[in-house]
Amino acid sequence: MMTRLEYQHEVLSTPEHVEGVSIANILSAIADDKSLVLFNTIAIAGGDSDILITRLGVTRKQYYSRISALVKTGLISRNNRQYVLTSLGLIVYDAQLMIGRAINTYWKLKAIDSLETEHKLPAEERNKIINTLIDNQDIIKILVKQS
Repeated sequence: MMTRLEYQHEVLSTPEHVEGVSIANILSAIADDKSLVLFNTIAIAGGDSDILITRLGVTRKQYYSRISALVKTGLISRNNRQYVLTSLGLIVYDAQLMIGRAINTYWKLKAIDSLETEHKLPAEERNKIINTLIDNQDIIKILVKQS
């Protein structure tokens, strides 16, 4: 059985599992604000090109450059003249939502970190504080798993 650290090392040290698809390439494809808005809009409303170009306020060249990066990394595909999220795209979209939830609890996470550095709390007490401060079960599961 592989430990969590061994698993992380294996995943992160293999830069490209499939040509053009790597963690770095995926993050790069959604790194700027307009690409992220484009990706999220496709996830939520589908991808009609003319509507997306207008909504984003980008040139056709900028739009297709961003679409190309999303397609190359396997996040979206074209289906019946519309762009849709692939299975990988759905996973990345969900992970991105989790990051957004974590950012929304930023100050609570900072408080947990400061308690850990200033006071060496027993795991049980730490977990009680986490359960009191954080209301998202996925985030709680990640934080409690660390201890």
